[in-house]
Amino acid sequence: MRPNFSIIFFTVASGAGYGLWMLMALASLLLWPEHQQGNAIERILLPDLLLYGLGTGFVLVSSGLASSLGHLGKPQRAWRAFSQWRSSWLSREGIAAVLAYLPVLAISFAIFHDGWMLPGTSGEFESSIWMIGALPTVAALLLVTGSLATIYCTANIYACLKPIRAWNNRYVIASYLMIGIYSGGLVAWALSTLPHGSIDNLRYFLMGIGVFAIGAGLLKLVYWRFVDEGENLTTGDATGLGALGTVRSFEQPHTEENYLTHEMGFRVARRHSRKLRLICLLAGFAIPGTLALMSLAIPELGIAAAWISLLSGLLGIFIERWLFFAQAKHAVMLYYGARSD
Repeated sequence: MRPNFSIIFFTVASGAGYGLWMLMALASLLLWPEHQQGNAIERILLPDLLLYGLGTGFVLVSSGLASSLGHLGKPQRAWRAFSQWRSSWLSREGIAAVLAYLPVLAISFAIFHDGWMLPGTSGEFESSIWMIGALPTVAALLLVTGSLATIYCTANIYACLKPIRAWNNRYVIASYLMIGIYSGGLVAWALSTLPHGSIDNLRYFLMGIGVFAIGAGLLKLVYWRFVDEGENLTTGDATGLGALGTVRSFEQPHTEENYLTHEMGFRVARRHSRKLRLICLLAGFAIPGTLALMSLAIPELGIAAAWISLLSGLLGIFIERWLFFAQAKHAVMLYYGARSD
């Protein structure tokens, strides 16, 4: 597929945003808020990192979704996609993306409502909406579910296309989910270096980043090996006549390129793809993962390690996503003598 910046930015930015939202929701379920009893008043402690995460996730998700409209022929008709949820993963993605905003708004309302009621008490609320029933648990569970569902639907937009071998495989969905959570973790780590953003449980983020960096890197290696295996497919495989000998086109069916040959016939030289894959592995996974694990032993790395990891990781993920689209060819290209991915 011919890589398009808007769609690459969309998948990277929204994936990181939903991954960040999911991590904030999980943290609010397992770690936050913390209840403390003092002077006969129960205080609820919410780290500023939660606010940073919700706000940054909103910016990433919203900018990514807005960017995706640039890939549409008529962006003003994008609303029509919501009506095809029974059969279209694109429609399901749009619905899940919108619904994921609701728990974010609920959590934000609860926090800011208490902040307005008790001004001047940073991060501590004495009579909190968060104490009312199961509101924080329900909102967090909905946010985790909505974030995962949106990333899953995004991945299935490509994984459901059977004529494109590089997409129609079991690695695509796993890769989208893992990289989304991983990139969200990198953003969370960077946000934790902001004023009042530090938390006592940061070590769990760092260990998670290290584990996901290794897992995502290995998953991409397995995926690329699968893609490379498809390079041996020829026109003979497409026509079923390969057993009779070498099959080649006697004459092209048309004199000018059509939509499929233009959009789904993009070619990347093998030597270039290998270089880009190496850069992706080093910048996207090796450097952030190493810095995260080093920061567990050397906390002094702190701010520098977090922001270097974020910038390096996003660069590697952008390259990974460029390759994901650039190396995807429609099966029809085999009839033109092109090799398949």
